[in-house]
Amino acid sequence: MDWALFALLSLLWASAFAMTKVAVDGLPAGIIVFARLVLGASLMYALMRLQGARFPPLSDRASWASMAAMGVVGTAAPFYLLTIAQKDIDSALAALLIASTPLFVAGLAHFRFADEQMNWNKALGMAVGFCGVGVLIGPDALRGLGTSTLLAQVLALAGGLCYAINTIIARSAPAISPAVLPTGFLGFAAVFSLPLALTADLSALRATPAEIASVIGLAALPTAGAGWLMMYLIKRTSATFISLTGYAIPIFAAVLGAAFLGETIGPEMIVALALILAGVWLAQRRRPAISPAE
Repeated sequence: MDWALFALLSLLWASAFAMTKVAVDGLPAGIIVFARLVLGASLMYALMRLQGARFPPLSDRASWASMAAMGVVGTAAPFYLLTIAQKDIDSALAALLIASTPLFVAGLAHFRFADEQMNWNKALGMAVGFCGVGVLIGPDALRGLGTSTLLAQVLALAGGLCYAINTIIARSAPAISPAVLPTGFLGFAAVFSLPLALTADLSALRATPAEIASVIGLAALPTAGAGWLMMYLIKRTSATFISLTGYAIPIFAAVLGAAFLGETIGPEMIVALALILAGVWLAQRRRPAISPAE
């Protein structure tokens, strides 16, 4: 049961890349991100109230500051960066670049947490993983993937860095109800994405039903739906178990892109996927404890 829910959660998160690729064909990035966040926050708020949960008091500044930071840095910013990037790169490639997020986490955590110091496993993992990123961004990969641009790939990597910073913020945040936390940071993200929507160029707006449906799907499935499922699965398992979705998301995204968008999975992407996932595994691998007798 848990692994079935794990697969569903990975699929929901992976679907964001395919739906974003459809939406950017006719809608500005600012409109897509704002609409996704407003609808997603509204759905999460309804779920939160159904569960009888409430926001912390305004006097709890630490909780509100954490939700605001996660909303701006960890949600609105990467959503916008990835949406812009997917105007020029395939959904599978975007997901693959985001798979490097745990490598950024390993590096950032070294400077923030005493129990997450750099060691040989992490250093080797980061080196192997970023070799995979190099396979994608190198000149040969650019020629082979055709539709990719260096700027778009850098934007996708910047989105991954934002997600990594979000992980550091979340770990440092005070304990907040799992029903309240995503509702709060999605709400803040919606507010801070409003200027992006207001400055979007609407002169050539020609949204098709498929593009509108994709935006609604983005809000309902990988935003609100995955948020609720994540909370439920964390209660059944653990946050560590949820983190394993990072291995599955790029695979699901590649399958969805090939099945519904006609994207091709080139040999460079297969090599890069193997290197990035190997790097993530090495960076997160715990060295076995040595007993005093040894």
